[in-house]
Amino acid sequence: MTDKPLFEREPADPKRDAMNPLLKLVLELGPLVVFFFANARGEWLAATFPSLAAFGGPIFIATGMFMIATALSLGISWIMVRSLPIMPLVSGVIVFVFGALTLWLQDETFIKMKPTIVNSLFGTVLLGGLIFGRSLLGYVFDQAFRLDAEGWRKLTFRWGLFFFFLALVNEIVWRSFSTDAWVAFKVWGIMPITLIFTFSQMPLVMRHSLDEQKG
Repeated sequence: MTDKPLFEREPADPKRDAMNPLLKLVLELGPLVVFFFANARGEWLAATFPSLAAFGGPIFIATGMFMIATALSLGISWIMVRSLPIMPLVSGVIVFVFGALTLWLQDETFIKMKPTIVNSLFGTVLLGGLIFGRSLLGYVFDQAFRLDAEGWRKLTFRWGLFFFFLALVNEIVWRSFSTDAWVAFKVWGIMPITLIFTFSQMPLVMRHSLDEQKG
């Protein structure tokens, strides 16, 4: 009999299992890469694997493969640590719901709205957690940083606002540009913006790092 919970333990829990950061990054970015490739090579995929043509055009093939890749990513996470990561799980549920609507109704609007919903949800969860005195960002970065309570509060607040910014940007891009431009921006635009924001927070991280304080 095992005492392992279904979902990942809280960041401060000493029993929390750690996953290799590189593997974690691959599992989180892998479905996005699959989505971009399938959209860009949708016609080739349909010709090479005729069963994929049942999904519809390239964006619908990409949506179907995105859902499959997301399920595989969560499955591998479960196999590795025997628990489900909270934020990727929430994102995955929305992928499945909006992906299914996209394929069923053959309307790409639903999959385009998914990042808006996910980022708005994450922003709401992070800022809402602060209202109740909980810095939930630790679920994402606990394996990378060890911060004091004030550091987690400040970083959580900034990331909460950043998620709302990403939601706004997604709305502007998908409503103003072509589907191919939106897919390209989703994969190759959002990631650089996120990396720039992440690195811009390093001074705050260094000021509140427990390791630095010990030194």
